[in-house]
Amino acid sequence: MKVGLFFGSFNPIHIGHLIIANTIYDRSALDEVWFVVSPQNPLKKRKSLIHEFDRLKMVELAIEANFHFRASDVEFHMPRPSYTIDTLTYLSEQYPQHEFSIFLGSDNLKQFKKWKNYEQILEQYQIYVYPRPGEKLSFDHPAFHEIDAPLLDISATFIRTSIQEDKSVRYLLPEKVEEYIRDKKLYS
Repeated sequence: MKVGLFFGSFNPIHIGHLIIANTIYDRSALDEVWFVVSPQNPLKKRKSLIHEFDRLKMVELAIEANFHFRASDVEFHMPRPSYTIDTLTYLSEQYPQHEFSIFLGSDNLKQFKKWKNYEQILEQYQIYVYPRPGEKLSFDHPAFHEIDAPLLDISATFIRTSIQEDKSVRYLLPEKVEEYIRDKKLYS
C-alpha cells in the first residue's frame, strides 16, 4: 500500500489541511493519507501548542468521513522533539508492506536541508510538494514531485487568534472540530 504522510502540529487542523491532503491523494497513486500529529516540531516553538491528545482528537473528528484518511499518534511514543527521518524509519520497519512518502509545503523547501538526515529522506522516500503563497517551487531532485494544488493561505495562528478574540472561525474549521474547541474551551 502507498501511504502519504502529512506531518503537522495540527494546532488546530483546518480546512486548508484537508484540501491539501485530498488534492494530493486525488492527484497521486496513494492508497491512504496518514495525518501524523507531531507533539513537538524541532523547528517550531512549543508555547502555543495545546495538548497533543486534543490535537489528535480534532484530526480524528476532521477526517472521520474519509476512509482514505487516518490519524496517527506514532510520534507520541517516540523521543522528542520529533524528527521526520526517525518516524519514517520506524514506520518503514513496522509496516514493511507499505511504501511511505511525505507531504511538504513549498515554504518548507528552504529549511529542508536543516532536517535531520535529509539526504536519507531524499534517497529513500518520495516527497509531494504543494504550493504555498509567496513561495516559488524550486528543487532539483527526483524525489520531489510538484502537486498542482490550490494556493491556500489559511493559518492556524489566525484561527487561534480569532478564537481568542471571540471571532467566527466558521468555514475555516470542520464543524465537529469547531464544536470540540468550543466545548473544551481550547485556545481561549
